[in-house]
Amino acid sequence: MNKQERTYTILRDRIHSGSFAPMERLNIDALARELGVSPIPVREALRRLEAEGWVRFTPNVGAVVAPVDSTFWEQAMIALAVLEGAASAEAQQHLRRSDLTRLRKITTGMEEAVGRADPVRFGKLNRLLHAAIAARCPNTYLTELIEQTNTRLDRVRSTMFAYLPHRSEEALAEHLRLIELLESGTREEVESYARWHKLRTVEAYRAIHQASEVVAVR
Repeated sequence: MNKQERTYTILRDRIHSGSFAPMERLNIDALARELGVSPIPVREALRRLEAEGWVRFTPNVGAVVAPVDSTFWEQAMIALAVLEGAASAEAQQHLRRSDLTRLRKITTGMEEAVGRADPVRFGKLNRLLHAAIAARCPNTYLTELIEQTNTRLDRVRSTMFAYLPHRSEEALAEHLRLIELLESGTREEVESYARWHKLRTVEAYRAIHQASEVVAVR
């Protein structure tokens, strides 16, 4: 891997993991010194990340991490709620005992992430759990739509639980209930609960966003 590609990969991964927060300034000279390269590879990497939607250049400031697009995130999450609800219901009868064991193991990791206050780790495990369920869905067109939506969401979703510190604990309990329904509930119960679970995150974000707007007005 050459210097340009290495620089790009490091900066992209830091943004995606939440190491660089939304709207954080990305000082080209400082990053160049840290990474042991000239400013040129850093500048080129940032321009590439700008084209991909990860970075924004603003007047008198320079490069900053692109802010979360809440409108896009909400719309995509609502669509994902419908898709994952349907996929979870279709996957139910195809889940094996080993799949249910794996799902519970993932929730154990989530519980540990909550205990360590590690929202990025929690977010990754959250994605893994739902992917493990969808993997048993026989409707390939449906699972392709889920994957496409997830790929678009990955740019903004990895740090979302950092904005919703109490949502992780709620989501953990909801995951355990979803696994119970996958094991012994009806198809209708699974679909309804999986959809509701995803929409709960949207509702939690809206509540915090609306509360901050009220404070700003006051």
